[in-house]
Amino acid sequence: MCLAIPGKIVSLVPDQEHIGTVEVAGVRRKVDLGLLQEEPPKAGDWVLIHVGFAMSKISEQDALEQMHLLQMLGESDLAMQEVRGYGLEEDGDSGPPAAKAN
Repeated sequence: MCLAIPGKIVSLVPDQEHIGTVEVAGVRRKVDLGLLQEEPPKAGDWVLIHVGFAMSKISEQDALEQMHLLQMLGESDLAMQEVRGYGLEEDGDSGPPAAKAN
């Protein structure tokens, strides 16, 4: 299933054109904002994200409704797995803890 996940832009990366830090349910990842250049995004904007790219800007109300819908459908865990899998971790964020070796 393809998911578009709502996230809030918390900052723009000054030295990386078209990259912003987006928060989704407490998880922060860098996301490519390059598809939104007709109406440049700013911190505080909400976006729909798919595979590490912000696809469109949305309202906060729409974002909250989308997250509620994902929870109702039982897809919120899958959505968070997708967010964690972008590979554009925040500095100092190593992702989920590694399994301990026996």
